[in-house]
Amino acid sequence: MDIRQRLSPVVRDLPPSGIRRFFDLASQMDDVISLGVGEPDFVTPWHIREASLYALERGFTTYTSNRGLPQLCEAIADHLTRYALSYDPAREVLVTVGGSEAIDLAFRALICPGDEVLLPVPTYVSYRPCALLAGAVVRDVPTYAEDGFRLTAEMLRRFITPASKVLVLCYPNNPTGAIMTREDLESVARVVIDNDLLVISDEIYADLTYGREHASIAAISGMKERTVVVSGLSKAYAMTGWRIGYVAAPEEILEPMLKIHQYTALCAPSMSQMAALEAFRNGEQEKQKMVESYDRRRRLIVEGFNRIGIPCHAPQGAFYAFPDIRPTGLTSQAFAEALLQQMKVAVIPGDVFGETGEGFIRCSYATSATQIQMAIERIGEFVHGLLR
Repeated sequence: MDIRQRLSPVVRDLPPSGIRRFFDLASQMDDVISLGVGEPDFVTPWHIREASLYALERGFTTYTSNRGLPQLCEAIADHLTRYALSYDPAREVLVTVGGSEAIDLAFRALICPGDEVLLPVPTYVSYRPCALLAGAVVRDVPTYAEDGFRLTAEMLRRFITPASKVLVLCYPNNPTGAIMTREDLESVARVVIDNDLLVISDEIYADLTYGREHASIAAISGMKERTVVVSGLSKAYAMTGWRIGYVAAPEEILEPMLKIHQYTALCAPSMSQMAALEAFRNGEQEKQKMVESYDRRRRLIVEGFNRIGIPCHAPQGAFYAFPDIRPTGLTSQAFAEALLQQMKVAVIPGDVFGETGEGFIRCSYATSATQIQMAIERIGEFVHGLLR
């Protein structure tokens, strides 16, 4: 029996993550400086870990409500008010197993086979496979360095077809660090409403902006009722391993998502929910310290790339720099592979995030200043060798 032929063709034909391939290569080598990991290098603040320990001591080890702890849903709704978002915690908030589950739930609840998902690229690698697994047809909408990798209303309008149903937004953006201003989003929202689209807005990096406040498209008039806001605590609170994400959406959209969640995850881990509650209630100070540290590293890496002759725009959110390696004449894949093999610096080739990422590399600055400086020195030596 050929098991492979018995598998779901959609799953069988999904390519492996381009990010994972570089992690695997780097893990087989010694003395590698990694700028590839999209994960805070901070340990979760102690008082958050302690809240989970206390929960365990009290025997808090059972299921919670499918929707999540009521007090955590209230904390999430309260947190979202800082972005001018208003949700009823009892009807419009759902705690998920990381932001990843929230994204999957959103696609499965909204997509019918054959619906088109509009995906501004370059963007995070998981949206495409999750949309395909839900039966969607994915239609890339290019964004360009010349526009600061922001989605423009004109470009969105150009790629809409009668089958278009869902637009995915990821701002602050992984991998470019781009953000969308409220004015940008208002222009996009007019196109969304005119064409009766729904929006999945992944705002996992909303708390990590530098010099600008995050704006959510759901806060624009006429958009809340057609938007699913996805987020979580992994990035801003250094809580990747706790797997706590959430969704905020109108009840008509949230209830179908809750139904899928009930049958698959059932609920997020109870002790992690207690840790998340502590993070929302008392984690602001530690979070701000981490943001300030990312900001210093952001300036360091941008200055470093520009100094060695690799143009790098200043990212305004998340913790990624997206330098332009086109002056070297190498493709993103060739640059990243040669850099890893010759100089032992791991970066992610930009093309894995979409076609317009070609000619760029993603570099995470969620690592120490010392590691960033050493990486820049190695990359500079590598680039000078190419251009000599």
